[in-house]
Amino acid sequence: QVQLVESGGGLVQAGGSLRLSCAASGRTFSRYVMGWFRQAPGKEREFVAAISWSGGSTYYADSVKGRFTISRDNPKSTVYLQMNSLKPEDTALYYCAADQVVRTTSSPNEYAYWGQGTQVTVSS
Repeated sequence: QVQLVESGGGLVQAGGSLRLSCAASGRTFSRYVMGWFRQAPGKEREFVAAISWSGGSTYYADSVKGRFTISRDNPKSTVYLQMNSLKPEDTALYYCAADQVVRTTSSPNEYAYWGQGTQVTVSS
């Protein structure tokens, strides 16, 4: 099992940047595919980005491609989401997710473990 704790959210103006962190417990962090999802009020949870065990493969939603970067530090059991050029439509609760076997990285149903979320609010 793994427990996930997100941090780094906050209020930022449009065009600004934030870096989210997700710290994982457990000794097998390097065996987990990690993902970031977000959910805005009244909307379904949507995929943002994912990263493979080694960090060699990354995946992004079209809406964030070129603006967000996912990375991981396995010795620190932490995954990051660097968010640049933020837009008001990026406002949401951002969740970190993990699982050892993920066939479709963009599907929230593929991930068994979730954090509590960190709020990101982008003002116009």
